[in-house]
Amino acid sequence: MFFSPPGMAPGFLWKIGFCVVCYTICGSLAAKPEVDPKRCLVWGPGLRSHFNVPVRYFFIQAVDKDGTNFTDSVGDEIFELGVSGGNGERVRIRVDVLDRHDGVYIVRLKPYQAAENLQISITWKGQHVANSPYKIRGPIYQEKCYCPVQNRTRWYEELGCPSSYQQIEDDLAPFPKIDMEKVAPEAVYRKTHGTIIDFKMFVDAILLSLARKVRLPDVEFFVNLGDWPLEQQKPEDGAIPIVSWCGSDSTLDIIIPTYDITEATLEMLGRVTLDIFSVQANTGPKWPDKSQVAFWRGRDSRQERLQLAELSQKHPDMIDAALTNMFFFPKNEEKYGPNSKYQINVDGTVAAYRLPYLLAGDSVVLKQDSEYYEHFYKRLTPWEHYIPFKRDLSDLLDKIQWAREHDEEAQKISKNAQEFVRENLHPAEILCYHVKVFEEISKRLTKKPVATEGFELLEHPTDKFDSVCECKRLKKTAGKKRDEL
Repeated sequence: MFFSPPGMAPGFLWKIGFCVVCYTICGSLAAKPEVDPKRCLVWGPGLRSHFNVPVRYFFIQAVDKDGTNFTDSVGDEIFELGVSGGNGERVRIRVDVLDRHDGVYIVRLKPYQAAENLQISITWKGQHVANSPYKIRGPIYQEKCYCPVQNRTRWYEELGCPSSYQQIEDDLAPFPKIDMEKVAPEAVYRKTHGTIIDFKMFVDAILLSLARKVRLPDVEFFVNLGDWPLEQQKPEDGAIPIVSWCGSDSTLDIIIPTYDITEATLEMLGRVTLDIFSVQANTGPKWPDKSQVAFWRGRDSRQERLQLAELSQKHPDMIDAALTNMFFFPKNEEKYGPNSKYQINVDGTVAAYRLPYLLAGDSVVLKQDSEYYEHFYKRLTPWEHYIPFKRDLSDLLDKIQWAREHDEEAQKISKNAQEFVRENLHPAEILCYHVKVFEEISKRLTKKPVATEGFELLEHPTDKFDSVCECKRLKKTAGKKRDEL
């Protein structure tokens, strides 16, 4: 309500008040930045022909007309892609565009046939983006095509593999020489400790996939098909090298990426719906709008998980934790809690294989201190990539409260974790790590591997339509047999 001072005509201040209101309304209708197609940035390994992974990928950074990078989604409209062969012919290829909600878009291409000189057109509202159309000169091959690069060093370069991994060096340090004839009898006995033989399909899948892409070294090794790391003896007491998905501070297993993240790499845009890219597009509300109640779901496979559920009942304002019947937890994107700022990671039978997905999301991870680890854990730094809490959960509530009181620091830790995943757990990295492990084991073998009685030959698919291709580089090495596993 407005009042006119003495001597002033009624309504004068009413007009001023109206103008102030009008100014406020007009100011709130500031124009939203528009995407400038030519200023946008496009980059990524999937634009190179020799980058042979199950699903190719590259990135688009949205940029406005002032040359400023978008730091949020540009809205419901997305970049459109068209893919054709070098002569304009149709190519059987699946195209997927993911919005990371930070101004960056992930483009994924899954070819179902070999193609030559692929042309990729990227447009925004009908206008070409950056240097579109992009031409991938040379052949590209689908996942089931047998066309291995003969020179492993060249393959490493094409995928951008690191020259070495400290974890592999540490794992193999106790085994400078490996004589499979000496360790085989002991390994046969150890087979009786594992009954989940169906898990061999995960090992078969990655070996066959790699053999189609690169000439693998002659190598022989034992694989643990269970989650528990096995080798507890010291080298001087007869320890044998066993390849496992999980390691521990009290065992000497040689660690490779878990079957979970490996399958998510091989079956991306296939039967697996959640992978290291898709989780980046399912980040939930913006950080300020996320819940400050820490989230967890999982099976009752460890005592601390039961304690966590009890803690949630006592402190529902701090923790939302519940037991589920899910075996493979990360297959359902909606159940890992993107609506919360805080994700709790607690060991299951061994290390919780969901950690890569939690780190990739837009939440900060509170990770339990643990003796168990995956192949990448030792590259993570507490308070830089996650918030640690004690194994017995005794300080978990304090750590959640710290995150609440240090919101900017918590968000920074979350961003660091996302960047770590993008640099270290992308599909090419998973393939690189496997081959590096096999190569380092091969170097330590005292005798050349020979398939003996009891070995089963794994054949590459030849009768399916998506395995048919013409591998030009194999023509140069005609007469050589396929790698057999």
